[in-house]
Amino acid sequence: MDIKASDVKALREKTGAGMMECKNALVETSGDAAAAEKLLKEKGLAAVEKRAGRATSEGRVVVKTDGKKAVMAEVTCETDFVAKNVDFIALCDNVINTAWDKGYTSVTEDLSALVLELATKIRENMSLNRVVSVSAGADELIANYVHSDQKTGVLVMLKSDKGEALASAAVKEFAYDCCLHVAAFTPRYVATSDVDQAYVAEQTEIFTKQVAELDKPENVKAGIVQGKIKKHLAEICFLEQPFVKDDKVSVAKKMEEIGKAAGAKLTLSKMVLFQLGAN
Repeated sequence: MDIKASDVKALREKTGAGMMECKNALVETSGDAAAAEKLLKEKGLAAVEKRAGRATSEGRVVVKTDGKKAVMAEVTCETDFVAKNVDFIALCDNVINTAWDKGYTSVTEDLSALVLELATKIRENMSLNRVVSVSAGADELIANYVHSDQKTGVLVMLKSDKGEALASAAVKEFAYDCCLHVAAFTPRYVATSDVDQAYVAEQTEIFTKQVAELDKPENVKAGIVQGKIKKHLAEICFLEQPFVKDDKVSVAKKMEEIGKAAGAKLTLSKMVLFQLGAN
């Protein structure tokens, strides 16, 4: 069957498939463009399904915010080449804009469908891993940060007992610095009170075994264990960590200082960290 070059070109522009693939699909469907498009999509989907088990360790973390609302999403793919592809970047923008416009707070079927559409076209395994939405009250402020490699994203929301303090340049800068801190130190928890007690018990057991052979009274050993626990929790809890721009004080202490200077009491309402490929 004679297939027009213009038909092949039109199908290629519509599907992103190669010229020969488009020509063969048109031949196979007797020149029916709609049927050829469907056939190419089915072949692309089959290719993606074959790759479904392959690791998606590349991709992008994207954020959209207006200071009172923020949406963050993590879209992954197999290769760095695809992660930097204009179509993949456009997909991430489409995902975040759709989630924003429709008020989504988690991954939905239609968001996943957007990802599957490009995965079928490129024939590389992709996934929309996470979507989160945060909304601030009248007495809250949202700051955000996405690292230059697009693999780490952070949202931080501060609350003030006096709303006018949120207009302070120092408070806004501190909120942003908190985002930088989270990206740099990747705390597992916000505060020590958030740590699972089973985890604390496990660490206590480990530290107890470490000091068991010390030639010291039992009460001294117990004190050493408690000191180790306190130090460990300070390392993994955001508010207890030494502040990224002033390591002589904790994040909590710096927050207190900034709030006092602004004539208000500041507290942390929310902290969200996305690291590409991490849960």
